[in-house]
Amino acid sequence: MCIPRAAPMLLTRNLLYTGITRARELLIIISDIKTIGYMIQNVDSKKRNTGLRYKLENIEEEKTLKK
Repeated sequence: MCIPRAAPMLLTRNLLYTGITRARELLIIISDIKTIGYMIQNVDSKKRNTGLRYKLENIEEEKTLKK
């Protein structure tokens, strides 16, 4: 698991937990200790505005517009 220095909003404990728990046999974390420490301390969770709900609700409408 490669964890580069990135925007603080992306370096969350949840992301680190997900990466660790998805490893099946072996986990190698490539990062510096400060970034890992920051992730462990960063418990902020932001609301993600992906637009997924809108896209799913309007998928049929988009199909008819493309025809």
